[in-house]
This record gives sequence, structure tokens and C-alpha cells, in this order.
Amino acid sequence: MNLDPQLLDIIRCPACRSTLTPKDEELVCSGCGNAYPVRDDIPVLLLDEARKPA
Repeated sequence: MNLDPQLLDIIRCPACRSTLTPKDEELVCSGCGNAYPVRDDIPVLLLDEARKPA
């Protein structure tokens, strides 16, 4: 995954507005724990696509 650090400073979790941290091929929310996929270096920040925390 190759995301611009400036992009990571701007985007937030659509569910709770917390920061997102890259982990494997996902962006994981520091607040609610949702994990959003990154496909072809594009974050998919859709609640329907999010993996819920375990």
C-alpha cells in the first residue's frame, strides 16, 4: 500500500471521525476499530465495505 502521508492527515473514519492508521491492506480506525479496505492505493471509506472490529 502506497498512500500519501498528507492524505492520511486529512481523511477520517466516516463512522466516528477518528484518525485512520494503515495496517496491511486496510486503514484501521483508532476510535471505533472499523477497518476500511484499500484497493489499488485508493481508500474505500464506505461503511458497507468496512470490516467491523472483532
